[in-house]
Amino acid sequence: MRHMKIPAKVLNFLKKNKIKHEIIGHRTVYTAYDLAQTLGRKLGEVAKTLVVKVDKGHAILVLPASRQVDFKVLKKVTGAKSVDIDRENTMVKLFKIKAGALSPFHGPLYKLPVYVDRAVMRAQKAVVQAGSFEESVHMKTKDLLKAVEGKLANFSKKK
Repeated sequence: MRHMKIPAKVLNFLKKNKIKHEIIGHRTVYTAYDLAQTLGRKLGEVAKTLVVKVDKGHAILVLPASRQVDFKVLKKVTGAKSVDIDRENTMVKLFKIKAGALSPFHGPLYKLPVYVDRAVMRAQKAVVQAGSFEESVHMKTKDLLKAVEGKLANFSKKK
């Protein structure tokens, strides 16, 4: 068996919750866009994960790599007074991971709300980052939504 690069915490979460998934190895990539290019996937089939500051707390967003966050709409969705993109060092502090290694599974692992953009659900399956720059997870979008106990909402716009 080859060495797994996905953090044990994430792998255990997937196993414990019996989430069907397939691990895909690839060259080192740091963005969802590069991941799509490397795997020859459409941007709509690759989900990117962001952490945002919601008032005094944090939330995780999952949206297609082809789209960007509409902060005005996100504010309404979350009911927050202020919503802002978190600085990368926040991720390092919050999750003890390298910037860019965030996965949607960090939401339930750290008891943070996860908002999944409805556009993600247009693809039956998606590739998501799983805490590694060399491996990602391919899974059904409905399984992803269930796994992260995601709140489904529209908060993205075309780039």
